Amino acid sequence: MADIPEETVVARVKSYRSMGWWLRVATTYALAAVAGYIASRLHVPLPWMLGPLFVCGALMVAGAPLQAGPHLREIGQVIVGLAIGMRFTPHLLLVSLELLPAMLAATLYIIAATFLGALLMRPLARIDPTTAFFATAAGGMADMAVVAAARGGDTNAVSIVHALRVTTVVSVVPFLVFALGEQGTVSAGEANLASDLPLLLLGLVIAYLGAQLLRPTVIPNPWLLGSLLPSAALGASGLLNVAVPGMMIVAAQIMIGVWLAMRFRRDLFVRLPRVAAGGLIVGLLLIAAAALGAEFLSLATGLPMTTSFLALAPAAITEMVLTAKAMHADAELVTAFHIVRIAVIASTILVVFRVYRFVLRGHYGSGV
Repeated sequence: MADIPEETVVARVKSYRSMGWWLRVATTYALAAVAGYIASRLHVPLPWMLGPLFVCGALMVAGAPLQAGPHLREIGQVIVGLAIGMRFTPHLLLVSLELLPAMLAATLYIIAATFLGALLMRPLARIDPTTAFFATAAGGMADMAVVAAARGGDTNAVSIVHALRVTTVVSVVPFLVFALGEQGTVSAGEANLASDLPLLLLGLVIAYLGAQLLRPTVIPNPWLLGSLLPSAALGASGLLNVAVPGMMIVAAQIMIGVWLAMRFRRDLFVRLPRVAAGGLIVGLLLIAAAALGAEFLSLATGLPMTTSFLALAPAAITEMVLTAKAMHADAELVTAFHIVRIAVIASTILVVFRVYRFVLRGHYGSGV
């Protein structure tokens, strides 16, 4: 038998590996879809996201070789951004502007709650002050990890705490919101949206291009905000009104649920158990703080408790907006609250960090 050229062997190995990779991706999303269907039959809140999150997350911790598809989470966010943006009306924009003082106050409350969370996280997890601060800050996971690394923090600890916080909130808050059972108060006029395939494709292209334009900026979560902002402008102006089919929202939830599950890397939990435990405790405390703040926000603004709670919940905007949409709880106002939160925190995070360091020096001395 003639010897097989080395180039041919290398090519075949790469081909087999590629086939194995695609098989893992296909298996992962098949499991996620089944988990979502079962969760929907069990009447779990937000089933198509929580089902994949619970099942795939547990399998990841157990060491299963699951694999998320490239760019799918971003596509899911674009779909959600278009769906929510199309629901904006001039009346909703006016209501959002009237609530701007409440949004700023809510953001300050969130900053104060995460500030205290950082002070608690440091002794709980026995990590350095920089890592504790950026691990609990109400910013994006990737953004906070990068900023923490630039200041000598532990990016692995920051990532695992953010993953636990977001997952804890996403897992707990929908059940609490559905238990409250309050509907929204602002009509978005979704019945006026058209179900037209060419218009839907046009909307998706515009939303995707908007996300691409926002990517090079320092704004967190560009895929959701970049798709949502032009969609909201077009929807509110009446230039484009299109309904996003329910099956697309289901697909988006599965994509996002799988991505969240992939954050549960077994090696991190084994190597950083104390950090994981501290992150879980702080995540639960931040949920309690959001519930308390929601009581005051609801009393001050007249918003339903559900809307107020989701506006203050310390999780990523995409998941809270999906929960609000599923509950018919003023998803557009929840979006506006989180956009203001993102803008303020992104522009003030280093200032708050300096205050944090100053407080610690006053308590522990100059060695901090």
